[in-house]
Amino acid sequence: MIKNKSRNKLRQKRHKRIRQHLVGTPAQPRLSVFRSNKHIYAQIIDDVNGVTLVSASSNEKDDKAANGGNIDAAKAVGAKLAERALANNIDKVVFDRAGYLYHGRVKALAEAARAAGLVF
Repeated sequence: MIKNKSRNKLRQKRHKRIRQHLVGTPAQPRLSVFRSNKHIYAQIIDDVNGVTLVSASSNEKDDKAANGGNIDAAKAVGAKLAERALANNIDKVVFDRAGYLYHGRVKALAEAARAAGLVF
């Protein structure tokens, strides 16, 4: 009998494959996205030093979204992340979609970050 693998396991395999070629440097760090059912999280990471430089999520105390699992929340997180990155003199990043399709919330976050001034 053939057993179906879970979608998350398949996504994790894709993410491992992508990460073999995608590295964040101090000059151009990696913008990583994680999407759960209720919230969306994004962080900018310097892989060489192993440090998270900037992060944003729909689950933060100061401005929790009514529904963190929709496109409007993803746009807000993308804009907030770009604003924080530009404040820390980060303007170029490498986008890591973490094995998710570039569609829906992931695409909305990326486009909002680009509109707010990040280059990738």
